[in-house]
Amino acid sequence: MDFQVIWFILIAILFIGYFILEGFDFGVGILMPFISKDDVDRRIVINTIGPFWDANEVWLITAGGAMFAAFPHWYATLFSGFYIPFFIMLIALILRAVGFEFRSKMKEIWWRKTFDQFIFWGSLIPAFLWGVAFTNIVQGLPIGSDMNFTGNLLHILNPYALLGGVVVVLIFVLHGALFLSLRTTDALKERAETIAEKLWIPIGIIIAAFAIMGYWNTVLFEGLGLVPGTFPTLAILGFIACYVFMKQKMQGYAFAAMAATILLGASVVFYGIFPNVMPSSLDPSYSLTVYNASSSQLTLRIMSIVALLFVPVVLAYQGWSYYVFSKRITRDAIPREE
Repeated sequence: MDFQVIWFILIAILFIGYFILEGFDFGVGILMPFISKDDVDRRIVINTIGPFWDANEVWLITAGGAMFAAFPHWYATLFSGFYIPFFIMLIALILRAVGFEFRSKMKEIWWRKTFDQFIFWGSLIPAFLWGVAFTNIVQGLPIGSDMNFTGNLLHILNPYALLGGVVVVLIFVLHGALFLSLRTTDALKERAETIAEKLWIPIGIIIAAFAIMGYWNTVLFEGLGLVPGTFPTLAILGFIACYVFMKQKMQGYAFAAMAATILLGASVVFYGIFPNVMPSSLDPSYSLTVYNASSSQLTLRIMSIVALLFVPVVLAYQGWSYYVFSKRITRDAIPREE
């Protein structure tokens, strides 16, 4: 195994970690207007992810930085091809952060409703666009011999990619509902459990349709693609286990099963496209691979040393923060406003 393969795996792990961790707080942000009955409920919902949401975004920043350093051609082609969607995503993430930070600065209803909208749309839009982006990647993109993206925005917003965006949003909403069932109490907890149970079947149907259509619309089953019975089967079993645990009121296990489902589903993508990082729909020989898109061996070696030293520290810190803020949030814990 060479450094190119190692860094492809590490970047995949960073994106998967981001989808698992940011996935539930995106889901919580999307659910907030629907699950909350009053302002106290909304404050509880926000507080469930308050200590985590900004740290979860570090996974994305790290993944982007690692991609830029380890695979500069991948980074350049991806961000130039998806410039408009990623710019919209960036604006949405900024507004989301503003919503979290400024919502409680004033008590006026119009003020808080405005920032509630920032949180909602700042959670929904990035989740949707990530689904669109990765669905396009597994479909194959019009990449020429010069490693440049030759398509346009309409090419990116094709029907199957839009369905992929919907699938990712729904998965994150279910993930967020399970997280809320672990972090809240009483009526809010019951509403989260009810939403999760009611969503499971329709989400399962949509995912199944999306996966079946993927056989004809993606490159995952070509060449060195998926071996039937590995990641897809485990992802299906994880999703079923999530429902079984929900029915048994074992919400912690249900949340873990959903996290495993996201992990395995994202693994299908990265394993399925390897050794490509961006398959070309024009000519397979134009595809960006871990070899023709990478930096020099010296760069990758230095990056490996730095990662070996600092990544464990970051993981330990984030693990500790989850442990410290692991208790449920009750209505009594929300300070009364005069």
